[in-house]
Amino acid sequence: MKLMKKLLVTSMAIGLTAGLMAAPAAYAEKVLKLHHLNNNDPFDNPTGAMASVFKSLVESGTNGEVKVQLFPNAQLGKDAAVLQQVKSGVVQSGIHSVGGFASAYPLIGVLDVPFAYPNISTTYKVFDGPFGKQLSADIESKTGFKVLGFGDSGGFFALTNSKRPVRSPEDMKGLKIRTMGLDTHKAVIESLGGQPAAIAWSEVYTALQTGVADGQMNPVPIVSFAKFDEVQKYLTLTGHLFTPYVWVINQDFYKDLTPTEQSVVDYAARSAIVAGRGMARAIEASERGLPSLKKNMEVYSPTPEEKEAFREASQPMVKKVIAEKYGPEGEALMNDFLSAIEQQ
Repeated sequence: MKLMKKLLVTSMAIGLTAGLMAAPAAYAEKVLKLHHLNNNDPFDNPTGAMASVFKSLVESGTNGEVKVQLFPNAQLGKDAAVLQQVKSGVVQSGIHSVGGFASAYPLIGVLDVPFAYPNISTTYKVFDGPFGKQLSADIESKTGFKVLGFGDSGGFFALTNSKRPVRSPEDMKGLKIRTMGLDTHKAVIESLGGQPAAIAWSEVYTALQTGVADGQMNPVPIVSFAKFDEVQKYLTLTGHLFTPYVWVINQDFYKDLTPTEQSVVDYAARSAIVAGRGMARAIEASERGLPSLKKNMEVYSPTPEEKEAFREASQPMVKKVIAEKYGPEGEALMNDFLSAIEQQ
C-alpha cells in the first residue's frame, strides 16, 4: 500500500513538472503593442479604424498566436518618445504623424511641397507605388525600423482664420497662422505672405480664441474634431498639403515572426490603411466633417486658376527651403516625389 502511494505521488509530481514545462509552449503568444494618437473607436477617426482592423486581422489570421494590444490617445507618450520605445522593442509598432516621425527621419520633410497633388486618390497611388517603396527602403536603411505603410491623417490640409475669406495669396497678407514646428510648414505660410506661429497642439484652440493666432491649417476632420468652427469664421479648401501617417514596426520583432505571421502582418497593415483612408473620406463628407462646419463657417473652394496662383507663390520658396535644409540627398528625394506625382 505504501509502495502504491509512493508511486502515485511520484507519478503526480512527474506529471505536474511536465505540465509546467509544457505551459510556456502552450501559452507562448507573441504580443504586439501598437501605439496611435487617437481614440480606438474604428468609426471615430482614421487611426482608430486602422488599429482596430489590424488587430482583428492579425489575431484571426494567426489563430491568436500573435496578440495585438492597442495603446490609443498617445498613452505611451508623444510620437518622438514612442519611436525610441519602438526602436528598443519595448513597444513593437506605432502609427506616427510626420511631425513626430521627423525626429527619427528628418527627410520626411521633403513631402511638404505645397499644392503638389491634383487630387486625393493620387496620394494613395504615390505612397502605395514605387515611390512609397523607395521611401520605405530609405527610412529602413537610416532608422532600423520596418515600414508597414503610409496612412491617411485626414486628407488635404485646409486653411481657417477669423479675419477674412482667403481666396488668393494676397488675402494671406499679415495673417498669423499656427503651424507645426516644421520649417517646411512655416515656409508655406511665409511664402503666401502670412506669419507662421509654432504653437503646441494642446494650446491651439485657446490661441485662436484669444487672437494669439488668427488661423491654422489642418485637414477638415481635424478642424471638426477640434471644434475650431467655434473660434474661426472662414475655411478655405486649399488642399495645399497632405501629411501621411508613417506606420513602423520594430525590425527584430518582425524578423522573429514566422513567414506566415509576417505575411499576415503585412496584409493586415495594408488592409488597415485602406480602412483608415475610407474612414477619413467618410468623416470628411459626414455631419462630423464638412457639412457640420458649413453651419458655422464660410467655406470656399478655390478655382483651378486660384489654386495655380497659390502654387506659383508658394512652391519655389518651399523647394528652396527643402534643398537648403536637406541638401542634395533631400533635393533628389523631393524630385523623385514630384516625378511620382506627375506619372500618375
